[in-house]
Amino acid sequence: MPHLKKKSKNSKKKDFKKLKKKIKTLNVVPIEPRAIESDWWDSFCHKISSSPGLTIPNDKEEAFKYFFRVSKTTFEYICSLVRDDLISRPPSGLINIEGRLLSVEKQVAIAMRRLASGDSQVSVGASFGVGQSTVSQVTWRFIESLEVRAKHHIKWPDQDKLEQIKSKFQSVFGLPNCCGSVDATHILMTLPSVQTSDDWCDEARNYSMLLQGIVDDEMRFLDVVTGWPGAMTVSRFLKCSGFYKLCENGERLSKKLRLGENIEIREYIVGGVYYSLLPWLITPYEDQDFATINSKFREAHDAARLLGVRALSHLKGSWRILSKVMWRPDKSKLPSIILACCLLHNIMIDSGDKLLSNVAIPEHHDFGYEEKSCKFVDTLGSTMRDNLVKCLQPR
Repeated sequence: MPHLKKKSKNSKKKDFKKLKKKIKTLNVVPIEPRAIESDWWDSFCHKISSSPGLTIPNDKEEAFKYFFRVSKTTFEYICSLVRDDLISRPPSGLINIEGRLLSVEKQVAIAMRRLASGDSQVSVGASFGVGQSTVSQVTWRFIESLEVRAKHHIKWPDQDKLEQIKSKFQSVFGLPNCCGSVDATHILMTLPSVQTSDDWCDEARNYSMLLQGIVDDEMRFLDVVTGWPGAMTVSRFLKCSGFYKLCENGERLSKKLRLGENIEIREYIVGGVYYSLLPWLITPYEDQDFATINSKFREAHDAARLLGVRALSHLKGSWRILSKVMWRPDKSKLPSIILACCLLHNIMIDSGDKLLSNVAIPEHHDFGYEEKSCKFVDTLGSTMRDNLVKCLQPR
């Protein structure tokens, strides 16, 4: 019987490594990288065209605006803002039902369609070939990114820009030293019974969150405040804002304009009767006889004040998620959704896109809510308003 030579420990280790390497080579098949879906627009148009009662414009550019509110050029700009945050990387990359990674453009399209239409996540997902959870995840990632990357589109103007705005209000409305128009609206929602409270239940018996916007002559938002319960009055809501504190401390709307020997006009904004009359916030006269005598002021004030009303009507009409009743939203996330829509509104204006008139809310943006008068009158505010009347009287 031949003598069997025992293998050394080192040779056994070498054989084991060879066998392990061979098994690994046999079992592992190279995986091709997933393709990124780039033809999302054609696919979307094909799916959405079968929707009943939907009339799509024949012009491709107009059809794009119809669904996403912005031009393709502005859409590409928005993609550039959020691209770094939305780039999908395996294995956590978002995929569609065919296993292809979602391009940044498709992710932005999904999020903007959700915000523009206010349709359910299931409905939006069906038109893009993705599931409800994907729509939810993509939309929230987009909102979080936009909130950071596009924040420069909503800011209080520097003094040079403010002078341009004041010049516009003077030439268009005849109001000297006017810096903007303020208005507020309710964002409606349903809440689970465990979260319901009188704080969130407003005067119309709806659960809602307030949004206040101050706009310039082009209906661009200069300042936005949201997150507060709908049960608050509009005047109290203003007092809770940082804008109010800055104005009261003289850090904003403080520059004065002298018109003649006895007339001095501080920078101000205009608002409705539901706001307090303040030195920097001018409201209309409620005395009908006095308002008739000063009809020129009333007409100028009404026209300027309507800028805020129209801006919120366009906002809630363009981004319909804000005009529909939100189903049990996370109240900590809802302010971010509202802000994202305000940012998109400003991006459209800053990019030269026209606000689409056919999407604006046909009634008042806060339809169903009464304009309750705020009786508080500041003495300096009253003097300011009287001085404005003198400025507008024929000489």
